[in-house]
Amino acid sequence: MSVLVVIPARFASTRYPGKPLVELTGAGGVAKSLVQRTWEAAQSVSGVDRVVVATDDDRIRDAAETFGAEVVMTSPQCANGTERCAETLASLGGAAEIVVNLQGDAPLTPPWFIEDLVTGLRAAPEAGVATPVLRCDGATLNALLADRKAGRVGGTTAVFGSGNMGLYFSKEVIPYTNETFAPDADTPVFHHVGVYAYRPDALAAYGTWPVGPLEQLEGLEQLRFLENGHRVLCVEVDARGRSFWELNNPEDVPRIEAMMSEMGMP
Repeated sequence: MSVLVVIPARFASTRYPGKPLVELTGAGGVAKSLVQRTWEAAQSVSGVDRVVVATDDDRIRDAAETFGAEVVMTSPQCANGTERCAETLASLGGAAEIVVNLQGDAPLTPPWFIEDLVTGLRAAPEAGVATPVLRCDGATLNALLADRKAGRVGGTTAVFGSGNMGLYFSKEVIPYTNETFAPDADTPVFHHVGVYAYRPDALAAYGTWPVGPLEQLEGLEQLRFLENGHRVLCVEVDARGRSFWELNNPEDVPRIEAMMSEMGMP
């Protein structure tokens, strides 16, 4: 199967305008934009046939072309990354059997997350879309809870049932637990990694459905699949000791830069 990776990049983010062009400084002191670091992460994934940046903004297009990325211009009416991926696939002639949505706020995504995601979707013909989930250790769970306590919308959590099919995704920390966990202890909470793999028919159908009340409330695009009775496969991935965090708020920049420094990422 051919695999297309699309990196949706929108300048007019509600929570963090201009986020794709925010610079992150690595261990070697080199500053690169968020979209460039995400593109470089995609380049390290095996089994990928094509990587494109999908945007509606000339500033992002110009920056992406400067570091050598292929860019597809999409409509500013796209409501989220999934709609942008659907438009990108259509503009490229539908030439892919699996489309990966690597959201431009996840520069720390390890390549094996995406490789395992594609493998998981291929092995589950009953699912039209798949997304990775990462079991939280105590330190990550505490960071999520601290964000919510401070009124920040941080990472998303996922709950899933039989066959690892998603039951719900939320910006709240679910499921609830009153236990206290050591920083390195496993918890019952799963951090949703903001990456998706779609079969083209599921991706094409997505844009025909209206935004439902749960997607509207949570601001989570994957809920549109659940609200329309489509299965979302949750593929559990292993961090292998590597730190992972998404850039959702300006406060996340120093956190991610510290993680990059610890990992020796240039």
